[in-house]
Amino acid sequence: MRLITDRTTAALAAGLAGIAVLYLSASALLAKPTTPLSGPTETRVSVVPITFDRDDPKKTRFGKLIYRGGLNLFARSVHFGGYSALALDPSGTTLLALSDAGSWMRATLVYDGSRLASLSNVMLGPILDQDGNPLSSENRQDAEGMALLSGDTLQGSALVSFERDHRIMRYPFTPDRFGPPNGTVPLPKAARAMGSNQGLEAIATIQSGRMQGTVVALPEYLRDRAGNLIGWLIGGPSPGAITIRRLKGFDITDAAGLPDGGLLLLERRFRYSEGVKMRIRRIAPADLKPGKLITGETLLETDDLLNIDNMEAIAVHRAQDGATVLTLMSDDNFSAFQRSLIMQFTLP
Repeated sequence: MRLITDRTTAALAAGLAGIAVLYLSASALLAKPTTPLSGPTETRVSVVPITFDRDDPKKTRFGKLIYRGGLNLFARSVHFGGYSALALDPSGTTLLALSDAGSWMRATLVYDGSRLASLSNVMLGPILDQDGNPLSSENRQDAEGMALLSGDTLQGSALVSFERDHRIMRYPFTPDRFGPPNGTVPLPKAARAMGSNQGLEAIATIQSGRMQGTVVALPEYLRDRAGNLIGWLIGGPSPGAITIRRLKGFDITDAAGLPDGGLLLLERRFRYSEGVKMRIRRIAPADLKPGKLITGETLLETDDLLNIDNMEAIAVHRAQDGATVLTLMSDDNFSAFQRSLIMQFTLP
């Protein structure tokens, strides 16, 4: 009996040592750029189509969503990766993404019928500070959320949320330039309680209805005494704090406004013992008001047995056939052990 215990202990110790080595190796292979891009540059991106269910490639129905195709993205540029914020133009053909390393990516989405097939015309560039210089401090670069205010993904303006140095800035942009910022959104006093790397992970605007134009700002980890997630409605007719029920240990990574005035939440759960999980929740327009504990409707919840990674960005557009299309991207953390994925689903 003693021998079995010793062997079990030795095996457990070896396993934990292996996990530690893997973790340290992954950390060592992080290749986050140390210097910012000096200006816009064209970048070649290779793609590999992916199915959502590796064991059943023909399956398209997952939860309440229909899978519409996905891609694994590869590029040699050290500035490619870390994508945490996303927007698409109304036609779903031009993508604008922000990296937490202080850069932007613009690309054309190529479709085979309705299925996402490739990327083309990929351009990378720096997010600019108020003086017109590329954001160079890691404390200032960490863009996590984006909400379009005007125009489209080629030219317009957007709100961008940053963590570490917590702030929401208004950015004008053109096809080859993002910034300098020309305004700020004051943060609620309660935002001072956010940790350095636990700040404004998601920002969205309500698209229609009585609350149209209201900004929704959601931290990743700020919780009330019951453990539920705290966020804010900023501006609009009913500003104030909102509370979102925290389910199964998931945390919010992004949000997007829906055409009907509702909201989508993208959520993640990660444990070394179980890997990464993803969930998408839909919040009804009537629930978006201060003082209400919001639960919403789960559209999809899955673990990494399906083809996900560190899913951090979500955007919504209407397809030509009238379908509401959800586009998701993953943040690879500039790690050789993670992937930059883009995938699409539709609401039936």
